[in-house]
Amino acid sequence: MAQKPSIPKGTRDFNPEEVSKRNYIFDTIRREFEIFGFQPIETPSFENSDTLMGKYGDEGDRLIFKILNSGDYLSKVNDELYQSKDSNKITSRISEKALRYDLTVPFARYVVQHQNEIDFPFKRYQIQPVWRADRPQKGRFREFFQCDADVVGSNSLWQEVEFVQLYDAVFSALGLNGVTIKINNRKILSGIAEVIGAQDKLIDFTVALDKLDKIGEEKVKIEMLEKGIPQSGIDKLQPLFSLTGDFGAQVTELKSILDTSEEGKKGIEELEFINKGIETLGLKSATLQLDVTLARGLNYYTGAIFEVAAPEGVKMGSIGGGGRYDDLTGIFGLKDMSGVGISFGLDRIALVLEDLGLFPETITNTVKVLFINFGDAESMASMKAIKALRDNGVSAELFPDNKKTIKQFNYANKRQIPFVVLLGESELASNTYTLKNMGSGEQQQVSLEQLISALQ
Repeated sequence: MAQKPSIPKGTRDFNPEEVSKRNYIFDTIRREFEIFGFQPIETPSFENSDTLMGKYGDEGDRLIFKILNSGDYLSKVNDELYQSKDSNKITSRISEKALRYDLTVPFARYVVQHQNEIDFPFKRYQIQPVWRADRPQKGRFREFFQCDADVVGSNSLWQEVEFVQLYDAVFSALGLNGVTIKINNRKILSGIAEVIGAQDKLIDFTVALDKLDKIGEEKVKIEMLEKGIPQSGIDKLQPLFSLTGDFGAQVTELKSILDTSEEGKKGIEELEFINKGIETLGLKSATLQLDVTLARGLNYYTGAIFEVAAPEGVKMGSIGGGGRYDDLTGIFGLKDMSGVGISFGLDRIALVLEDLGLFPETITNTVKVLFINFGDAESMASMKAIKALRDNGVSAELFPDNKKTIKQFNYANKRQIPFVVLLGESELASNTYTLKNMGSGEQQQVSLEQLISALQ
């Protein structure tokens, strides 16, 4: 018995309808990227191992898919090393390449490698798959697409203003109105840690603060105490736990908390600049919201931090995120190259659009008209008409086999093809075509010119 075929865990097949829906999202994002002046680049699916390793921390390194060297890959492993069973040392001998883990590090490598060809500031977008050797579970896959946009070579906060507008433009174009673009600033988090005497515990402090809406104020305070943050410092945070109101009101409260921190004040200034820009320019359907508990990417973000939440009432994690980084290319020796970037969570966006019924109904109609096959002579005449339709931008095809007419009509229904053309003996004799609307059932006799006009 033949073995039943399968695919690796954590990967997926996509049927024509799913691909059409994903392409709809890709095309929408790509169109807005280009309207905002971003240029496309692509990088290889795999990189040299030393490009990727050591850039994501120990956990990230473990999740990188390694590629075995071609040929006799064990020839560089001596008997002593082989007997030691030290997988880390052996891997470096038998694998010199790896599948990319994200688009950010390959982008940094690209900028450094092509720095003499690039005009800075450089606005790039990239929509490509990435791979992670993660444990597969619902919503987490080993192969998935990332949609990134970044600007490198500019310290200007107008870039952050534009990224807020870009998020708003994309989600408005997708019909996903009411998303919340949350923003914070790494300098504010550092300033708060400074004020409460926990500069050396920034990560512990922010991890606990990030749980405020999940476990509540008291449990957050207990966790901070357990992490060694003094009670006197936690007392200074009290206004933070009851931070409410609009953007301006929260900033006013933050100023009172951070009045002794120069770093914190700088973060507030940056947030005020971005908010003023958005207030003046306006947004189509999104809302910009200050969230001082937002603490993603603390290992590399140095300024603004973004996260996008789905519209209220939709149970979904973040559908986008990003931030400002001051030294992305430093890992490859090019210092002081500031940048800011955002990403879109394709799979989650697709789930939200599906749940809310926001995909256009016509999105999967790849063919507009099907010609029924009545035999060789009729099929030749049909192919001539199909060629004329295609030359005029109408997608058309002939059912390839001369089967029972009812089976051909059923095929059109299953494919959701909206129109069918019957070209039989009587139509050949009168040089006409019978055009049938599969939705209404209405039929009409038309000439070729009328057929083209009706279907365009």
